Amino acid sequence: LIIADKGYASAELDDYLHDRGVELLRPAYRNRAPRPGQALLGPIRQLIESVNDTLKGQLDLELHGARTLPGVTVRVAQRLLALTAAIWHNRATGQPITRSLIAYDH
Repeated sequence: LIIADKGYASAELDDYLHDRGVELLRPAYRNRAPRPGQALLGPIRQLIESVNDTLKGQLDLELHGARTLPGVTVRVAQRLLALTAAIWHNRATGQPITRSLIAYDH
């Protein structure tokens, strides 16, 4: 299952994924009938956008500074590990906001 936005609408892509047994879940355009599973996209999209905002805003993933693919991989992994540790710590200590690195930013 791949979740996508409206930009991934093409018969060629649908056929390609169908031939490989992959289901593409995306919203329909306004002038077309709703696609199966479209009602599930709202909450999932909100979660995805929230995580993307955290990754870009708090972890500065767009400014990683790496010059090679292994460098990008390591820098993204270390930032995700830091966020995961902060989430665990915030949950364990009963903090009201769990997905935040602000308290550790000094």
